[in-house]
Amino acid sequence: MAAPIDDMFSLCADSSKVWSYVEVRTIDKVKGKGLFAKKAIRKGETVFMERPLVCAQFLWNALYKYRACDYCLRSLEAAEENARRLSGNPSLILPYPEQCRVRPELHQACPQCQVMYCSSECRQAALDQYHRALCLGLSQEDPEHPINKLQDAWRNMHFPPETSSIMLMSRMVSTVKQAKDKGHWLKLFSQFCSRTANEEEEIAHKLLGEKFQGQLALLRNLFTTALYDEHLNRWFTPEGFLSLFSLVGTNGQGIGTSSLSQWVHGCDALELPRQQREQLDAFIDQLYKDIERETGDFLNCEGSGLFLLQSSCNHSCIPNAEASFPDNNFLLHLTALCDIGPGEEICISYLDCCQRERSRHSRHKILRENYLFLCTCPRCISQADEPDVTSEEEEDDGEGEGETEGDEAEDEMTDV
Repeated sequence: MAAPIDDMFSLCADSSKVWSYVEVRTIDKVKGKGLFAKKAIRKGETVFMERPLVCAQFLWNALYKYRACDYCLRSLEAAEENARRLSGNPSLILPYPEQCRVRPELHQACPQCQVMYCSSECRQAALDQYHRALCLGLSQEDPEHPINKLQDAWRNMHFPPETSSIMLMSRMVSTVKQAKDKGHWLKLFSQFCSRTANEEEEIAHKLLGEKFQGQLALLRNLFTTALYDEHLNRWFTPEGFLSLFSLVGTNGQGIGTSSLSQWVHGCDALELPRQQREQLDAFIDQLYKDIERETGDFLNCEGSGLFLLQSSCNHSCIPNAEASFPDNNFLLHLTALCDIGPGEEICISYLDCCQRERSRHSRHKILRENYLFLCTCPRCISQADEPDVTSEEEEDDGEGEGETEGDEAEDEMTDV
C-alpha cells in the first residue's frame, strides 16, 4: 500500500479530511495505482477537493477571448458579460445580478506583460511558482519571441476541441527552473503514471493527429529554444520531450470554468415563489438555447491541469465519482455519484456522458486510442458477449437491413 503523498497536504482544501476519506494503493503492474475509500461515502458527498500542481488555459480558448485568470483559470467575465458574448445578444440583462461572484475590482495585471489575474494573491502565486521564467514583458505581442513562436506552432498543430497544451509543459519546466528545491518538484511530477517508449509515441501521434506527426521534432526545438535549462536537460532530449508530452497527454485533467454557470447554480438555490421560479427557469432555458445556437458547445474557459490525487483514479464505464469545478476556478471537487463502501475503489470515467452510452466495442475503441488500455469494469465484463462492432457500424447495419422500427430503433439511437 502506498503511503499518502505528503506534498499533497499543501494542495488540498482540508488535507486531514482528505486522507481520512481515501488512500492510494498499488493495484498491479497493469493498472498501477488506484484510489480507495477508507470509510463509507454517501451519494452526493464531496470525496475531496484538490488544487493542481500546475495548470494552463488552452491557447485557442484564450485567443477566442475566453478571459481567465492566468493562475487559477477563474473566468474574468461577469456572468452578464459572459452571457452576452456567448448568446450574441449585447443588450441581454441577467436577473438577480447579486448571484454573480466575479469581482472585477480585484483583478490585477502583471505590470511587465499585462497578463491578467483575478486577484493579487493569484498574481503573486504565479510569480512565485513559474511566471518569472515565462513573463514576456514588452515582447508580449512580438511574434518572433521564442515563447510566442512555440505557442503559435502549437496552435497550428492542435486545433479545438483542445485536449492538452504545450503551456502546461512550459509551466512544469518553469516551475522547476524557479524552484529553490528542484528535487521537490521533480519528485512530485514523477508521481504521475509513465508509459513505455512505444506508448509515448502513440500518445503523441494521437494528440497531434496524423497530419502533424512529423512535426514533433519542430515542437521540441522551439520548446528547447524558449525554455532550456541545464538542470532539466533530459526533458529536452527527444526521448525526454516525448515522455513529458505523453505525461501531460495521459494525466492532464480538463478544467472548465464559467461565471455564467456559477450564476445559474446560485439562481437554482434561491427560494422563490412558484411563478417567479417558473419565469426564471424559462429565462435560463431560453438563454442556453440562444447560446447553443450562437456558440455551440464551447461555453467555458477551458484548460488542463495536473492533479496528483485525481490522477490516481482509474476509469470505469459506470463511475462512482465525478470531477467538477463549481467554484469557477481550478479547485477540483470529486463528488460521489452513489454510495461508496469502505475499501471500494473510487473510479471516474474518462469518457463523456454520450460516449458512455455507446456500445462496449465503441467505448473500448475510444479508450484504446486515447488512453491505451482495455477496460475491464463490471459493465464491460457483463457485455463481453456483445458483437465487436462500433455503435456507428451497428446503426449502419440496422439502416441497411431496414429492420429497426419502433422501440428497437429508439434503442439503437441511444447507443450513438
